[in-house]
Amino acid sequence: MQTITALFDDYDNAADAVGELESMGVPATDLSIIASNADGRHSAAAEDAASGAGIGAVMGGAGGLATGLGAVAIPGVGPVVAAGWLAATAAGAAAGAVVGGATGGIIGALTDDGVSERDAHVYAEGVRRGGTLVTARVADDLVEQAQSILHASGSVDVGERRNQYEADGWSGFDPAAGDYRTDRGFARRDR
Repeated sequence: MQTITALFDDYDNAADAVGELESMGVPATDLSIIASNADGRHSAAAEDAASGAGIGAVMGGAGGLATGLGAVAIPGVGPVVAAGWLAATAAGAAAGAVVGGATGGIIGALTDDGVSERDAHVYAEGVRRGGTLVTARVADDLVEQAQSILHASGSVDVGERRNQYEADGWSGFDPAAGDYRTDRGFARRDR
């Protein structure tokens, strides 16, 4: 079993990728999606989830992701809507239940599951800046197919994104930095 992760600038592309991963046989319990909600764009989805609406109605392409969608705040990332195992772990850090070192939250959850710390910083920063993170635990024989799905769905190149952030003076995710406000721009607009 391996963990694969991708960052998307477009939420709909991320939701489509989750749907395709489910179609290829990745169980909903092994999938997670975390989308920035700093600008409130997902507030209706979070309200629908809280009122008991089916996850399919809330997340479109991620219809079978049955572990629940909810609005939470993750330290340093800010408000998000999230579902799945990674979301539960990161939200637990927000409540003080799980802290993976100084960074905790998304970075601790990702590194605990085998993602490099260097990449985990970029993923956390990407969500903080308005992106959507998709993470899947897949059987070894499905890794290549799952990675192809994420790439074809429009995920960003994590190395290129790191270089873009670093060119602007970024040196790593800072959980004490606070919310990334919409007036500062999101991932696609901050270059």
